[in-house]
Formats: sequence, structure tokens, C-alpha cells
Amino acid sequence: MTTAPSSLQASTPAAAAADGVARTARRRPGGTGGAPAWSRRLTPYLFLLVPLALLVLLTYVPVANMFWYSVTDWDGLDKVKNFVGPENYVEVFTDPDNVRVFWVSLYYFGASFVQMALALYFATILSFKVRAKNLWKGILFFPYLINGVAIGLIFLNFLKPGGGLDTVLLTAGLESLVQQWTGDPAVANYSLAAVSVWRYMGLNFVMFLGAISSINGEIYEAAEIDGATRWHQFWHIILPSIRPILGLSFILAISGALSVFEIPFVMTNGGNGTETFVIRTIWMAFNRNTVGLASAMAVVLLVIVLLVTWLQRRLVPEREVDLT
Repeated sequence: MTTAPSSLQASTPAAAAADGVARTARRRPGGTGGAPAWSRRLTPYLFLLVPLALLVLLTYVPVANMFWYSVTDWDGLDKVKNFVGPENYVEVFTDPDNVRVFWVSLYYFGASFVQMALALYFATILSFKVRAKNLWKGILFFPYLINGVAIGLIFLNFLKPGGGLDTVLLTAGLESLVQQWTGDPAVANYSLAAVSVWRYMGLNFVMFLGAISSINGEIYEAAEIDGATRWHQFWHIILPSIRPILGLSFILAISGALSVFEIPFVMTNGGNGTETFVIRTIWMAFNRNTVGLASAMAVVLLVIVLLVTWLQRRLVPEREVDLT
């Protein structure tokens, strides 16, 4: 039995096309779903509004206040802040006690190069086939996971007179090497810098290992076919590939050498000639109640880090390395 086609069944392709054109004409200009173009462009900025507001409130506003405090004589409590101009900055670079902390930072700066050399050495070795590779990775990275205060307390007992290090030296018959490791001003900074190397080497190690692991293994195979030794592979393949990471490590070395705090504060409290820049800054702010001078020291630290970063970018610019 047949029936006459209904109006829906009688629709033709031409009618469907006309209906589609009508639907498009009814849409608002600029996009789907009826949303205007300006609304879609504004949406990403709405998502960024909260994090940007927090960044300005918690970072840029305090930095701006720090710059203002650095040119005043504020003691941290008084509501009145008298403008003193560059006097605080002049005192930072003329007071012998303030200048001395810059020299202390050189111990940690030199130790950072030892730290990077050791990290690069172990990262290079463990990037090749080594037994118990994961175990060694965990051993080298583990010190970085320990809290800095805990490390300070551990080595405070290890380096004290009659402590673990002295016991080992006496057992080995090396009595002549026993020192006042944290009590002698001539030795204390070397001891603390060595502790810093032990703690932070894991961070550089992971950075270098990640960069080396990203190198295509076929490059090593081609180098071996051409007769390249491990040293040639390191010098001509690994070093050029990890140059950006080396630059980053250098910047971190500068900033880290100037901002050392936990280890010397816990182990010596800045005594015996081990006072660092940050310890001196905190002492100025909370013991001497010269927040203005402490703010000037913080500004100097910030400027030094920014200057070193700029020089590093100018002298050692980043280059794209193509080893394929």
C-alpha cells in the first residue's frame, strides 16, 4: 500500500540548502554559539586576571615597597619614614662589615663550579650504560630532598670536635688533618661551602642528566662508528647540546652564592667569619632595626643577579644546536 509523500518527505536538496543559509544569516556575526567576537577575545584575559593580580600583589608591590624603603631610615616600626636618598647604598659599599660578606660569597661561588663539575661528571657517566644506574641516581639526588636545617644539624655534629669526621681521620691515622672545622675562621668557610656542594649537587645533576638524555642516541652510534672516544663524544656532542643548561646553572651559581643562608645560619649563626650576605641583611633588619639599610642590601642583591644574568646573555648568547 502506497501513500502520498508528506511535506517533510517532499523536501529537496535545494530547500535544505536554503534552510542552511537562513540559519547562518540568523547567527550573530563573529562565531558559533551566538557569542560575540569581543567576548571570545576577552575570555583568555579573564582566566589570567586572578594569577596576574596575585603576581602584582605578592611580587611587584613588595619589590616596589623595598625600593622605597631602601631610600629611607625606616626602623620597621615607626610610621614615619624619612627620606635619606642614597645614604643606605653608600653604607652598603663603605662599611667594612658589609663589604666583608661579599668576600664570603666568593667561597660559595668557587664551590659552585666544583659542584657543577661533579654534577656534569656523574651525569655524563650515568647517561651511558652503567650497572645499578637508578640506584646511583637516587643516591646523588637524595641530599637535595633533605631540608636545609636538617642538613645543617647533621653536619654540625659531623664536623664538631670529636665528631664523625675527626673520628674517621683518627682511625685512619691522619691526626695531622684534624681541624676546628667550623671554629677556625681560616677553615670554616671551606667546610660550609663543601656542605653546600654536597646538598645542591643533586639539582645540577638532574638538570644535566635530563639535558644529556634528550640527545638522540643515534648520534652516539654514528660517532662511535667514526671512531670517536667518550671524551670526543663529551666535548663535541654533549657540551654543545647542554649549553643552555650550563648557562642557567651559572646564573643559579651567582644568585646562590649571594643568597646562602640556611647552612651557615644553622651551623655557625654567622660567627667565625662565616656571615653571608643574607644573614647580614636579616641581622640589619631585625637586630639592628635598620630596615631601610637592609632593603638597600636586598636591592643590591637583586641588581647584581640581574646584571650577571644580562652579562651572561650578552657574552654567551643562546644558540640553536642542530646535531641531526
